[in-house]
Amino acid sequence: MRKSDITSRQDIELLVNAFYSKVREHDMLGPIFNGVIQDWPEHLSKLADFWETNLLYVQKFQGNPMRAHLEVDAKYNHSISQEHFGNWLQLWFETLDALFEGEKAILAKERARNVAHITFMRLFQARQAKSPQ
Repeated sequence: MRKSDITSRQDIELLVNAFYSKVREHDMLGPIFNGVIQDWPEHLSKLADFWETNLLYVQKFQGNPMRAHLEVDAKYNHSISQEHFGNWLQLWFETLDALFEGEKAILAKERARNVAHITFMRLFQARQAKSPQ
């Protein structure tokens, strides 16, 4: 059966909801996300805005995800690791592959790789800046 590509807000909501359902149940990621996010429907809507902006070029997202991730890392004693981001990417790719195929699905993987890399590097840099020299 051929899957379709990501073409609409509804597709992005399906992707985001399916993905974060897996994240919330994940042994390593679940405790972090569930420990930080107080209002899942609001958070999922904001994440759909983020991915709609990044994949469909509809300017909806407003926020500072880097600041949010730095705060989460601080809350968890700077313990967020590359393994966390690897698990996040694996779940993202699995969810995409189960639901979609096509150019936008490939772009969603590329953008997620970039998000994971840049976010982890910023966390690492922030830790270095705060550690005694």
